[in-house]
Amino acid sequence: MQRATKLLPKITIGVDVGDRKSVTCEINAAGEVVKRDGVATAAVAIERYFAGRERCRVVMEVGTHSPWLSRQIQAYGHEVIVANGSEVYGRRRRKKRNDRMDAEFLARQGRADTSLLHLIRHWGEEAHIHLERIRARDQLVQTRSKLVNHVRGAVKSAGGRISKCATEAFPKRAVWQIPEDLRSALTPLLSVIDDLSARIREYDDKIEELIRTSYPEALRLQQIQGVGPLTALAFVLLIDDPKRFSRIRDVGAFLGLVPRLDDSSDSEPQLRITKAGDALGRRLLVSSAHYILGPFGPDCDLRRHGAKIAARGGKNAKKRAVVAVARKLSVLLLRLWISEAAYDPQRTLKRQRTA
Repeated sequence: MQRATKLLPKITIGVDVGDRKSVTCEINAAGEVVKRDGVATAAVAIERYFAGRERCRVVMEVGTHSPWLSRQIQAYGHEVIVANGSEVYGRRRRKKRNDRMDAEFLARQGRADTSLLHLIRHWGEEAHIHLERIRARDQLVQTRSKLVNHVRGAVKSAGGRISKCATEAFPKRAVWQIPEDLRSALTPLLSVIDDLSARIREYDDKIEELIRTSYPEALRLQQIQGVGPLTALAFVLLIDDPKRFSRIRDVGAFLGLVPRLDDSSDSEPQLRITKAGDALGRRLLVSSAHYILGPFGPDCDLRRHGAKIAARGGKNAKKRAVVAVARKLSVLLLRLWISEAAYDPQRTLKRQRTA
């Protein structure tokens, strides 16, 4: 028993992070609570609490503040563990809880077995900043789409219709097709849509420049037709370290593109994908998969793989094919990144012919 206690951290601190104030619970190697406290969720207060003290294990849940908090506390020499709260608590998250209980729970789990916390690894500070640039662009795109749909819907409700066109050409096309009695209400929105398109182009230029100057590996990933600068850079930033996985195929699970598992006895139901990880990265890969399987997609191994799954028929066969291609695409992107090899779209077909 004494030997096992020595292997445990001397002090484990559970931190229930709040927007303004965080609650802490400190547990020693014997599992006894030695201190409970509260600390403001601010850089100065965090420094005052954690800097200059003996090395501890600090456990917190993933959240809005966890990226900068984990980096700052780690800089003081402590071991920092970020837990996935949705996996740890599951459906029982709201049955009985408060900040003190959550802080103690995190401390005890971190002291006993960190694998039970479903650890999350945050990106570095620079990668985090560059990812925010991609997310900001995505917000502009979503806002523009909502405005375009609103204008189209308003015109339809008045008995008119705006003809199909590219989103960037929409303001010029729509201005002549809006009924006269709606022009005063909708014309200002066309100016906003036009301005958003200009802002999005600026982001696109900055993303391409960022790839040229800081992330040349993203250029290699664009060998695959259907993978553009945005998807390639997002993939590189989200993965961060290409050798973080013990198996290359694990990247699909990291991005939430694998089915949920709920096997019991002889029951093996087909479940939806986990949707774990980053939603934007998953959405970009699915968008690339749609292009590969679409009318303009190239003849390649990925397209044939999706076509086989779609040909099986059944409920949601096409959706499953798109997700399967997105999952296979993520594996292919990681392999190209690690190997630095040239992309061969017919590699599997050539192997089959040789065999």
